[in-house]
Amino acid sequence: MMLNYSSAGQWPGNKLSAAVIFLLLSCLFLCGWAGAGTKKVCVKKCCIQAEVVENDADRQLGLMFRDSLAENQGMLFIFDKVDRYGFWMKNMRFPLDIIWIDAEKRIVDIKKDVPACREENCETLMPAAEAKYVLEVQSGFTDRRGIKIGDRIEF
Repeated sequence: MMLNYSSAGQWPGNKLSAAVIFLLLSCLFLCGWAGAGTKKVCVKKCCIQAEVVENDADRQLGLMFRDSLAENQGMLFIFDKVDRYGFWMKNMRFPLDIIWIDAEKRIVDIKKDVPACREENCETLMPAAEAKYVLEVQSGFTDRRGIKIGDRIEF
Protein backbone atom coordinates (compact mmCIF):
# COMPACT_ATOMS: atom_id res chain seq x y z
CA MET A 1 0.00 0.00 0.00
CA MET A 2 1.36 3.42 -0.89
CA LEU A 3 0.36 6.52 1.07
CA ASN A 4 0.83 9.96 -0.45
CA TYR A 5 0.92 13.15 1.53
CA SER A 6 -0.18 16.44 0.01
CA SER A 7 2.04 19.50 0.28
CA ALA A 8 -0.08 20.66 3.23
CA GLY A 9 0.66 17.42 5.11
CA GLN A 10 -2.93 16.15 4.94
CA TRP A 11 -4.00 12.57 4.33
CA PRO A 12 -5.43 11.95 0.88
CA GLY A 13 -9.11 11.13 0.85
CA ASN A 14 -11.42 11.63 3.78
CA LYS A 15 -10.89 11.37 7.52
CA LEU A 16 -12.69 8.03 7.59
CA SER A 17 -9.98 6.46 5.39
CA ALA A 18 -7.27 7.72 7.73
CA ALA A 19 -9.16 6.38 10.76
CA VAL A 20 -9.61 2.95 9.15
CA ILE A 21 -5.89 2.74 8.30
CA PHE A 22 -4.96 3.80 11.83
CA LEU A 23 -7.27 1.19 13.37
CA LEU A 24 -5.95 -1.56 11.10
CA LEU A 25 -2.32 -0.79 11.96
CA SER A 26 -3.17 -0.54 15.66
CA CYS A 27 -4.90 -3.91 15.57
CA LEU A 28 -1.93 -5.53 13.84
CA PHE A 29 0.43 -4.11 16.45
CA LEU A 30 -1.73 -5.11 19.42
CA CYS A 31 -2.23 -8.62 18.09
CA GLY A 32 1.53 -9.10 17.89
CA TRP A 33 1.69 -9.35 14.10
CA ALA A 34 3.98 -6.34 13.88
CA GLY A 35 6.40 -7.79 16.43
CA ALA A 36 8.95 -10.56 16.24
CA GLY A 37 6.20 -13.17 16.07
CA THR A 38 5.51 -16.34 17.97
CA LYS A 39 6.97 -19.80 18.24
CA LYS A 40 5.38 -23.10 19.13
CA VAL A 41 7.22 -24.21 22.28
CA CYS A 42 6.80 -27.80 23.47
CA VAL A 43 7.82 -29.75 26.56
CA LYS A 44 6.52 -33.19 27.60
CA LYS A 45 3.95 -33.34 24.78
CA CYS A 46 2.51 -30.00 25.89
CA CYS A 47 2.79 -27.09 23.48
CA ILE A 48 2.14 -23.38 23.88
CA GLN A 49 2.37 -20.36 21.60
CA ALA A 50 5.06 -18.05 22.92
CA GLU A 51 5.73 -14.47 21.91
CA VAL A 52 9.37 -14.20 20.88
CA VAL A 53 11.44 -11.43 22.46
CA GLU A 54 14.92 -10.85 21.03
CA ASN A 55 15.86 -7.21 21.67
CA ASP A 56 16.66 -5.26 24.83
CA ALA A 57 13.69 -2.89 24.66
CA ASP A 58 11.18 -5.75 24.37
CA ARG A 59 13.03 -7.76 27.04
CA GLN A 60 12.73 -4.88 29.50
CA LEU A 61 8.99 -4.57 28.84
CA GLY A 62 8.26 -8.30 28.84
CA LEU A 63 4.77 -9.00 30.17
CA MET A 64 4.54 -5.78 32.21
CA PHE A 65 1.14 -4.10 32.44
CA ARG A 66 -0.75 -7.03 30.92
CA ASP A 67 -3.76 -8.35 32.79
CA SER A 68 -3.31 -12.08 32.23
CA LEU A 69 -1.64 -14.88 30.32
CA ALA A 70 -3.62 -17.83 28.95
CA GLU A 71 -2.71 -21.43 29.82
CA ASN A 72 -1.54 -22.06 26.25
CA GLN A 73 0.54 -18.87 25.94
CA GLY A 74 3.95 -17.69 27.08
CA MET A 75 6.83 -15.38 26.34
CA LEU A 76 10.16 -16.72 25.07
CA PHE A 77 13.21 -14.54 25.64
CA ILE A 78 16.08 -15.35 23.26
CA PHE A 79 19.55 -14.06 24.14
CA ASP A 80 22.64 -13.76 21.92
CA LYS A 81 24.87 -15.66 24.33
CA VAL A 82 24.71 -18.00 27.31
CA ASP A 83 24.75 -16.21 30.69
CA ARG A 84 22.95 -16.02 34.05
CA TYR A 85 20.04 -13.73 33.17
CA GLY A 86 18.13 -12.28 36.11
CA PHE A 87 14.41 -11.53 35.89
CA TRP A 88 12.10 -9.46 38.04
CA MET A 89 8.36 -8.96 38.27
CA LYS A 90 8.14 -5.16 38.34
CA ASN A 91 4.81 -3.78 37.10
CA MET A 92 3.37 -7.27 36.66
CA ARG A 93 -0.28 -7.89 37.42
CA PHE A 94 -0.20 -11.68 37.88
CA PRO A 95 2.27 -14.38 39.02
CA LEU A 96 4.35 -16.50 36.63
CA ASP A 97 6.50 -19.59 36.39
CA ILE A 98 9.91 -18.66 34.95
CA ILE A 99 11.93 -21.34 33.14
CA TRP A 100 15.62 -20.93 32.25
CA ILE A 101 16.82 -23.05 29.30
CA ASP A 102 20.41 -23.71 28.17
CA ALA A 103 21.80 -23.63 24.62
CA GLU A 104 20.99 -27.35 24.20
CA LYS A 105 17.36 -26.53 25.10
CA ARG A 106 17.37 -28.30 28.47
CA ILE A 107 15.73 -26.70 31.49
CA VAL A 108 18.41 -25.59 33.95
CA ASP A 109 16.21 -23.79 36.51
CA ILE A 110 12.57 -23.03 37.32
CA LYS A 111 11.13 -20.41 39.65
CA LYS A 112 7.52 -21.29 40.41
CA ASP A 113 4.60 -19.03 41.25
CA VAL A 114 6.71 -15.87 41.25
CA PRO A 115 4.47 -13.10 42.61
CA ALA A 116 3.90 -9.78 40.89
CA CYS A 117 5.85 -6.84 42.32
CA ARG A 118 4.18 -3.47 42.62
CA GLU A 119 6.91 -1.89 44.71
CA GLU A 120 9.81 0.26 43.54
CA ASN A 121 12.50 -2.27 44.58
CA CYS A 122 11.63 -5.70 43.20
CA GLU A 123 13.73 -8.79 43.81
CA THR A 124 15.82 -9.99 40.86
CA LEU A 125 15.50 -13.74 40.41
CA MET A 126 18.75 -15.37 39.35
CA PRO A 127 18.94 -18.86 37.85
CA ALA A 128 21.12 -21.60 39.32
CA ALA A 129 22.90 -22.05 35.97
CA GLU A 130 23.62 -20.19 32.75
CA ALA A 131 20.92 -20.08 30.08
CA LYS A 132 20.38 -18.87 26.53
CA TYR A 133 16.57 -18.81 26.68
CA VAL A 134 13.98 -17.92 29.30
CA LEU A 135 10.33 -18.94 29.06
CA GLU A 136 7.61 -17.24 31.11
CA VAL A 137 4.34 -19.14 31.51
CA GLN A 138 1.20 -18.97 33.61
CA SER A 139 1.76 -19.59 37.32
CA GLY A 140 1.32 -23.28 38.16
CA PHE A 141 1.94 -24.39 34.57
CA THR A 142 5.11 -26.35 35.42
CA ASP A 143 3.41 -28.23 38.29
CA ARG A 144 0.26 -28.99 36.28
CA ARG A 145 2.38 -30.41 33.43
CA GLY A 146 5.04 -32.13 35.59
CA ILE A 147 7.81 -30.02 34.04
CA LYS A 148 11.15 -30.18 35.85
CA ILE A 149 14.83 -29.31 35.61
CA GLY A 150 16.52 -31.46 32.95
CA ASP A 151 13.47 -31.67 30.67
CA ARG A 152 14.08 -30.84 27.04
CA ILE A 153 12.25 -27.95 25.33
CA GLU A 154 11.51 -27.96 21.60
CA PHE A 155 10.93 -24.91 19.40
